Amino acid sequence: MTSAPQLDALPELPRDSEGPVFREPWEASAFAMAVKLHEAGHFTWPEWAATLSAEINAARERGDPDLGNTYYSHWLAALERLVTEKKIFSSADLTARKEAWGTAYDSTPHGLPVKLPSET
Repeated sequence: MTSAPQLDALPELPRDSEGPVFREPWEASAFAMAVKLHEAGHFTWPEWAATLSAEINAARERGDPDLGNTYYSHWLAALERLVTEKKIFSSADLTARKEAWGTAYDSTPHGLPVKLPSET
């Protein structure tokens, strides 16, 4: 898990006394992906914080009302940006993966885990 000083570097992170808080499961997943990619050495934590700050500022410039309900949308945008900039995945790979997840989600009965088809 990310240490407290690293969390302090994140702009406006929704958290309580125990750490980050999430309203939806996807928010926790996005958080975990960023932490794991950082731990794997794909980017530094200051680099992550700067990219997230840039995404938040860009959203504000586009008119995001900043009510606290879009924070993890910005988190995900920053994650996608770093993943493509660092060539971990291409934009085309990300698009294909999103489409595959969307299709799998739409075809999965409620209450069952979403599974991607096996890649060959």
